[in-house]
Amino acid sequence: MDFSPLTDALASKSYEKIADICDDLMLKVAAEGIVFQDEWPYVIHLLGYYYVNDINSARFLWKSIPSTIKDSRAEVVAAWKIGQHLWTRDYAGVYDAIRGFDWSQEAQALVAAFS
Repeated sequence: MDFSPLTDALASKSYEKIADICDDLMLKVAAEGIVFQDEWPYVIHLLGYYYVNDINSARFLWKSIPSTIKDSRAEVVAAWKIGQHLWTRDYAGVYDAIRGFDWSQEAQALVAAFS
């Protein structure tokens, strides 16, 4: 799977494009019948939605994430905790959720830009 558009957007700090790029890539691979769930960058996708203040789309993405991914990837759950606090407008909780997790290198810059 070619994530180069996403990688390029992250490298150039074009964070406002992340959610749209992820949506387009997801539609493309789904249309081609490619199984993508195990390697999909769910954390980046969720954070991309938060960056553009699209909490509703983040909610629907969360609901579509397989439970095996939710059970095995702590960073996905940590990203969703941010979304839960955004949904209830608990902004102090947002910052607590951001500071309460040791983010991966690929997510750190996007988390910092969002916060």
